[in-house]
Amino acid sequence: MKFHPDVSHMQSIQAYGPGWVQVADEKLESSVVLTSRGERFPWHCTRFEDLSLAHFEQLAALQTELVIFGSGTRLRFPPAALIRTLIERQIGVETMDTQAACRTYNVLANEGRSVAVALLLES
Repeated sequence: MKFHPDVSHMQSIQAYGPGWVQVADEKLESSVVLTSRGERFPWHCTRFEDLSLAHFEQLAALQTELVIFGSGTRLRFPPAALIRTLIERQIGVETMDTQAACRTYNVLANEGRSVAVALLLES
């Protein structure tokens, strides 16, 4: 039986490490948002403690079915008040450490799901 690798044209995360991710052969070292629709933009936050309502309203405006929040090197949940906008718009939100968020985003985006990942990359 001949096998062929799955070919995907979606934006994926090829590698990651402490404080960086690699997307489309480019090493990114600051917080970033990616969507399965191919959008990519900086997420202007360098510390978990600096997250604000505006950061999550920006994610809600993407109107995806799910937002994955990569909270850095360890799992930290944002206060409920910050994710309220997502919940009110019936957008699912999952929080995990950044490495798990990268893997989960790749799987869901490759399945054709409407998903965004917000990766907090702390220096």
